[in-house]
Amino acid sequence: MKESTTINHIKAYLSSIPNLFFWKTHGGIYGTAGIPDIIICYRGRFIGLEVKANNRMPTALQNNTIGKIRNAGGIAHVVYSIREVQEIIATHGGDGCRT
Repeated sequence: MKESTTINHIKAYLSSIPNLFFWKTHGGIYGTAGIPDIIICYRGRFIGLEVKANNRMPTALQNNTIGKIRNAGGIAHVVYSIREVQEIIATHGGDGCRT
């Protein structure tokens, strides 16, 4: 499955969750290199998702950015499927999060 197809499935899923805000980042000269593909704010949590297809690995810059997000108290993951995203949202949307 192509990365863009996976991203579209993830966006459709995220759009179905009440009170969840997200946006798809865009590369190019106006973007910041290494920023995850999808940024989410849900129940007071910052979540960054770097979407990959076909078992591709994140670049060193993407891994570095994921580490910075985690060090700042955010949540960041490399994901390959919508199922992984569903698990992340379920894990970080429970009672331990602010409402």
